[in-house]
Amino acid sequence: MTELLVAFAAGLVIATLTTPVGISGAVFLLPVQLQLLSVSSPQVTPTNLLYNIVSAPGALWKFHRRRAFTGSAGLTVRLLTGTVPGVLLGAGVRVFLAPGEDVVRLLAVALLAPISYSLLRPRRPGGVTSNPGRLPAWISSHQRTAAFVVGVVGGVYGIGGGSLLSPLLVAGGLTVGLVAPAALATTWITSVVGAIAFTVLARFSTDPVSPAWGIGLACGLGGLIGGYLGVVLQPRIPERGLRAGLGVAALVVSTLYLVQLLV
Repeated sequence: MTELLVAFAAGLVIATLTTPVGISGAVFLLPVQLQLLSVSSPQVTPTNLLYNIVSAPGALWKFHRRRAFTGSAGLTVRLLTGTVPGVLLGAGVRVFLAPGEDVVRLLAVALLAPISYSLLRPRRPGGVTSNPGRLPAWISSHQRTAAFVVGVVGGVYGIGGGSLLSPLLVAGGLTVGLVAPAALATTWITSVVGAIAFTVLARFSTDPVSPAWGIGLACGLGGLIGGYLGVVLQPRIPERGLRAGLGVAALVVSTLYLVQLLV
């Protein structure tokens, strides 16, 4: 019972803080699962995906009520064409080639550290756009490829991809208001596909590949409430504050995993 309460509280707090920038919070939930809730690897990956599936609908409903998807629907579709096939490949890599915990930490350091720098460095005037058709050149030219790579990482890491897509797109110049609903919707759909993939792959693996259902559902229920609250808070936080919070969050996680790799 204590573990379930900790899981619920973790999901609630993390989702409240991360949903305003389009992140479900799974990237921050993973160390909680490994260190506090004793979820084994690679079981931690599908448990994270289960958390995404349960927690995201509250925030998505609030975004829908606000009509936030009017401007970001096209971006969502473009991202999904890459992340969905990517997460299928990532699930296979996680189960058969990289079941250990160090690969997760290494990916976090390699990807989140440079993204945090891009978000926290001072921006030039006019560097932010709310137009989804004007994606930064380094994304627009290889958009589906970038989304595919994020999907693969999401399948290995169990994050659905939003925690990488959101800082990636915001660092490239898009506003948090545009990116957040698209990234969260992409995370939810990709997580559903990933969870199905892990359920199928569990039949062919001797490792514990199925989700830790109790912990995943408890985290998800906390995240369901926290995600709704996070979307309510989003309009009250300035764009600069959202960018800074996203950058600090990425920096904290990458630093945490770097320390764990070196110890």
